[in-house]
Amino acid sequence: MVIVNKPQGIYCETLLSAVPQLLDNKTDSVDSKTETKSLELHLANRLDRDTSGLMVITKSHKVAGKLVKAFTDHKVKKTYIAMCIGAAPKWDTISLRSGHGRSKFGVWRVYAASDVGRSLPGGSSVRDMATTFEVLSVNGQGRFKEPSKLSINEEDVLTVEAPGLVGGEKSDEVLVRAYPQSGRTHQIRLHSQYLGISIRGDVKYEGVCEWNGKVCDGHELHAETLTFDHPITGLMVEFRAPLPSWATQAIQTEELQ
Repeated sequence: MVIVNKPQGIYCETLLSAVPQLLDNKTDSVDSKTETKSLELHLANRLDRDTSGLMVITKSHKVAGKLVKAFTDHKVKKTYIAMCIGAAPKWDTISLRSGHGRSKFGVWRVYAASDVGRSLPGGSSVRDMATTFEVLSVNGQGRFKEPSKLSINEEDVLTVEAPGLVGGEKSDEVLVRAYPQSGRTHQIRLHSQYLGISIRGDVKYEGVCEWNGKVCDGHELHAETLTFDHPITGLMVEFRAPLPSWATQAIQTEELQ
C-alpha cells in the first residue's frame, strides 16, 4: 500500500498517475524502476478535488478489493477537519442523522431521516447518513484535541425531520472535526450546510467564496486520519496526515505555543 497526503485542487486520477514517478525517485535500482513502471495501481478510496488529505493506493487488485469493501461496509474509521463559516454553534459536539440522495434537479441533498428507503426518480433511493461533529475552535479561540471515541448522549443527537439552517448568519470562523459514520457523497459538506456552518470556499453548498478580503481557492476540508485492519496482516493500522495551514492557523497546538 501507498498512503498519500493529497493536496487541495488535485484530482484522484492525477495523483494515481504520479505515484510511479514518486516511487522511481525513491529507488536507485534499474530493475526496481522497471518494475515500478509496470505496476497496476488502484485507488482504495476517493476524495473530492478540493478535499485534501489521506488516500490509500494499492499495488494489488485483490488488496484494493478488500479495502474498497472495508470502506463500503463502514469498517474504516475516518476523521476530517473543516473550516466552516456561520454563527458559532451552541453545541460542543453533535451527531446528525438524516437521509441522503439526489434532488429532482440531480444534485445531492439532505433528506429527512424518515425518508430513508423512499424511492427517488431515476431508480435510486434515499439512504441513511450520519456524522458527528466536534468544535475545535471559534474565531481562533480553542485548542487542538486528539481524535477520540466520542460518547454521544441522546440529547446531542439531531435527527433531521425539518429544513436546516440554510442561509444563516455568516459571522464566525468555526473549526470542526467530523466523524462520518457513513460514506455518502459530499456527506460532511451537506451536513455542515444543514447545521448552518457551510465549509469555507464550498460555494456549491452555500460556503463563502471570499473571507476577510481573501478569495478561497476551494473548500477547506481535510481527510485527517484513517484507521482500519491491514488487508494482509489483519492488524489495526492508523494513518494521520499533517494539518493544512488554514487549520493550524485556527488552533493552538502544543508546538505553536
